[in-house]
Amino acid sequence: MSWKGRGEKPSGNIISQKWTLLLCLGCFCAGMLFTNRMWNFPETKDITRTTSMEAEKLKLVSEGCGPKSLHQKEVKRDPKDIYGEVFKTHNAIRTLDKTISNLEMELAAARAAQESIRSGAPLSEDLKKTESSGSGRRRYLMVVGINTAFSSRKRRDSVRATWIPQGEKRKKLEEEKGIIIRFVIGHSATSGGILDRAIEAEDKKHGDFLRLDHVEGYLELSGKTKIYFATAAALWDADFYVKVDDDVHVNIATLGETLIRHRSKPRVYIGCMKSGPVLSQKGVRYHEPEYWKFGEAGNKYFRHATGQLYAISRDLAQYISINQHVLHKYANEDVSLGSWFIGLDVEHIDDRRLCCGTPPDCEWKAQAGNICVASFDWTCSGICRSADRIKEVHRRCGEGENALWSASF
Repeated sequence: MSWKGRGEKPSGNIISQKWTLLLCLGCFCAGMLFTNRMWNFPETKDITRTTSMEAEKLKLVSEGCGPKSLHQKEVKRDPKDIYGEVFKTHNAIRTLDKTISNLEMELAAARAAQESIRSGAPLSEDLKKTESSGSGRRRYLMVVGINTAFSSRKRRDSVRATWIPQGEKRKKLEEEKGIIIRFVIGHSATSGGILDRAIEAEDKKHGDFLRLDHVEGYLELSGKTKIYFATAAALWDADFYVKVDDDVHVNIATLGETLIRHRSKPRVYIGCMKSGPVLSQKGVRYHEPEYWKFGEAGNKYFRHATGQLYAISRDLAQYISINQHVLHKYANEDVSLGSWFIGLDVEHIDDRRLCCGTPPDCEWKAQAGNICVASFDWTCSGICRSADRIKEVHRRCGEGENALWSASF
């Protein structure tokens, strides 16, 4: 029993190995069948379509366009439409700028009226008209302010008899040509005194004064110039504002033709530009008390227009009006005006026709067809003995009355 048991293998072990092999083969076949049914490979067509879309997107990105550019490319805008929109935007900005400027000038006019009332100075007729008219103001070509003094009655009469139209002609000049001309004067130290009453009587007769809230005095010319531009800008909306002395001869039509050449330019400062020495010595004419501000002794002033006649554009007059309380005044008014424009983007225009000499200089130039805008004697800083000689200058160097009325500005 024991030998038989050791020599023969049991039958159960052989059957178990066969079934194991069959079971493995069956499981393998079942696994293959199950995998083919459950795993769906993507079709070749889908792969091709997806790859094409990705390639198109990459192409658009490489051209700097997003997916929206496909739609934008279909709508091509006409360049004329773009220019039209730019033009409309530019006009809107200009209209807004003009509105702001008008409001600033109305505010300046209200301030001028308030200060005049507060100081007890006489309120000018022009200021009264501006207050009553409101914001509906017309645009003028230029305002010409003739600087004068209480003692200059003869000079004013000589100017009225030569280059300033009188009566109805002056009103016609304002209405048809857009030119305002006024003698500019403040009030005396004793407001309402005999000097002020004499000016009021003269103004009642001629109606050609612009009264300023300013105490008259030779050493106060810088302050007077500043107040003049501020007041004129508040009263009249003009392209240019001119200051001239009452001993200078002026051809109004030639002045207007000269200014309109620069009408389209912003911030224009026109005159005979000079740069004289800074005089530090006391007691001499045109002494500069603040000479030390201009550097070493012997230095010259910065370039500025000579004081007999100069013109500034509208925006510069508004600049003076708005900033008048912080603008520094030097001893000489022409230097003061030039200093106010330093640091601003201002075009200085040097026109020598604004500072011709008296005959024979201006006469020779007129005969050559180059009529002068203004004539005076440099030695006198105006026409020497102007009350007596300005009629002669007008006869020999004047442009003629027809030139004014036939001029087209």
